[in-house]
Amino acid sequence: MSVAEAVSGDHLLVEQQGDVTVLRLNDPATMNAVTEDIGRALLKAFQAAAKSSRAVVLAGGERAFCSGAKLTGESTMGQPGHDTGAALERTYNPLMQAIRDLPIPFVTAVRGAAAGVGASLAMSGDIIVAGRSAYFLEAFARIGLVPDGGATWMLTRAVGRVRAMEMMLLAEKIPAEKAHDWGLVTRVVDDDAVEATALEIADRLAAGPSRALGLIRHAAWTACESSFDDALARERAFQREAGSHPDFVEGVAAFKEKRPARFGG
Repeated sequence: MSVAEAVSGDHLLVEQQGDVTVLRLNDPATMNAVTEDIGRALLKAFQAAAKSSRAVVLAGGERAFCSGAKLTGESTMGQPGHDTGAALERTYNPLMQAIRDLPIPFVTAVRGAAAGVGASLAMSGDIIVAGRSAYFLEAFARIGLVPDGGATWMLTRAVGRVRAMEMMLLAEKIPAEKAHDWGLVTRVVDDDAVEATALEIADRLAAGPSRALGLIRHAAWTACESSFDDALARERAFQREAGSHPDFVEGVAAFKEKRPARFGG
C-alpha cells in the first residue's frame, strides 16, 4: 500500500518525491489545526512511509505550520467531567511515539505558526528548517492547560529547563531567529526557500546509509533518557549491526576509491 492510499481526508496531502515522502497539513481556514482524525491519518502516513520511503518531510502552509489542536466543535470541551487528556492517550501520544520510533530520517519545514501540539510536531524533526516568519508558541497556559505532544520533554532537552519554563509559563511567541539562537531549530531561511531546503536535506538523507541513519535516530532519542554507560553499550550493539550491513561495505569501498558512496538502503 502506498502512503497516499494509507491516508484519508482532505486536510493531509501526501506526495512522493523519489525516495522522500512529503506530508502536508492542509487546512488554511484553521491555520492547519489538527483533529484526532488528522492525527490518526498522520500516524498511518508515517507508518506507511517507514515501509516505502527513505526519508519524510512534514510541512504546513504559508501562514502556519500547525496552530495546534482544534478546540472548537467538541460540545463537552471545558465542561465538568470532560477528560481533555483522553485524546492524548487515544491519538496524539501514539503519533508522537511513532515519530520517535521512525526507522528513517524526518525533516520538518516550518513557516508561520507552530503552536500547541503543532510546535511538538515541528520540534520532533531530526532536522528543523524554519522560515523567517516562523514562530513557536506554547499557548497552553493561556487556556489553563499543560503542554502536550511531548513538549515538556523535548523543550527541556532542546533549550534547557529555564528557557523551556519561560516558553511554557509565559506562553509568548518565540520567533524563528530566537528559536535558532536557543537551539530549537536547525536553520533559518527565507520563507520561500523553506520547503526546497527541507526537501534538499531529505534527499541527501534518503541517499545515505538508511539502516545506519535509523540506528543513529534510535540511539539519539534513547540517549536523552539513559545513562552514559547505557549509551556506550547501545553504541556498541548498534555498531555491530551497522557494520554487518551492505551499506558499510559500500561506504568503505567508496572511501578507498575516492568516489561518492552509492548506498542501497
